[in-house]
Amino acid sequence: MAPEGSANDGRANHGVVDAGAVGEVVVVVTVVDDREVAGNLAETAVTGRLAACSQIEGPLHSVYRWDGELCGEQEWRVVAKTTAATAPALVESWVAAHPYDVPEVLVVPVLGGHAPYLRWVGSEVRSGSL
Repeated sequence: MAPEGSANDGRANHGVVDAGAVGEVVVVVTVVDDREVAGNLAETAVTGRLAACSQIEGPLHSVYRWDGELCGEQEWRVVAKTTAATAPALVESWVAAHPYDVPEVLVVPVLGGHAPYLRWVGSEVRSGSL
């Protein structure tokens, strides 16, 4: 057992731990060009228990190349917290509902964080596929 106040006792670092210690939490991110669509993606992820929570950020200005042309568009980013086990179902859900031909849907690992929050994320999502 680590001495009280040491880096390993869970208090000195305010409960910040390696994500693997409480389950593998990931962040799933997409962008869309319509605020209402962003809201629908965020809400259905949470109501379907594919994500513990979602945020909508924006508007953003995205610059990209599409069909050989430089494009710039106003978009909204949807960020969802979920588990690695549930991420494939969330990706599938978002791709199916996404208005883009080739939607950006990224799964980003969480290396660590506040242990109670990471546990909460795991408790709020279901496991498995759709």
